Amino acid sequence: MYRIVFLIVSSLLFFSCAKKEDNFIALPYYNEPNFTPIFLKDEAVIKKRIQHTIADFSFLNQDSILINQNVFKNKIHVANFIFTRCGSICPTMTQHLKIVSDRLQDYKDIVFLSYSVTPWIDKPSVLKKFKRNYEITNKNWHFLTGKKGAIYTLARQSYFAEEDIGFSKDSSQFLHTEHFILVDKTKRIRGIYNGTLQLEMEQLIDDIRTLKKEEEK
Repeated sequence: MYRIVFLIVSSLLFFSCAKKEDNFIALPYYNEPNFTPIFLKDEAVIKKRIQHTIADFSFLNQDSILINQNVFKNKIHVANFIFTRCGSICPTMTQHLKIVSDRLQDYKDIVFLSYSVTPWIDKPSVLKKFKRNYEITNKNWHFLTGKKGAIYTLARQSYFAEEDIGFSKDSSQFLHTEHFILVDKTKRIRGIYNGTLQLEMEQLIDDIRTLKKEEEK
């Protein structure tokens, strides 16, 4: 009797798991600054339709180490744009991203990149102090500085940091955005989040875990 019950329960669990696997919903892709979600599963179709990726770059981090796109090669990364003298949204954004970093501390292949939008002020030593003040110990979280034009172009043209409203702006127009951008290991954008809202950080954490599952499929 117990054997029969065990087989029935095992069968139900198997079909339940199989159903969940069949219903796995991958995150959308974002190919344009209007952030219209594109849901695709077929790898060949993805390669053909999703052409937008994060461009190459080279900036100094808080330790004066030159960081380029290789820092997130075959890794998921989250990007945001801050400045150390910001008295409005940047402190909240940094605290919220730290929540994500701390919750995912067991994920050694997640990279966080905080680009300074006032690089003429935020030299490496300033960024190092900023990181220390927020008690950020994650070695995979880099605060980056460099040429203003290069950072602004990367933010607007690659990350779509300000969505449509910022895509055509040039570096003479100040960049200020609350967005966090989630990028997969192929350098394609998979999510955008309001960094001032803690609830959105829960979604970001869930989406990072979804991306990890997607990689394992």
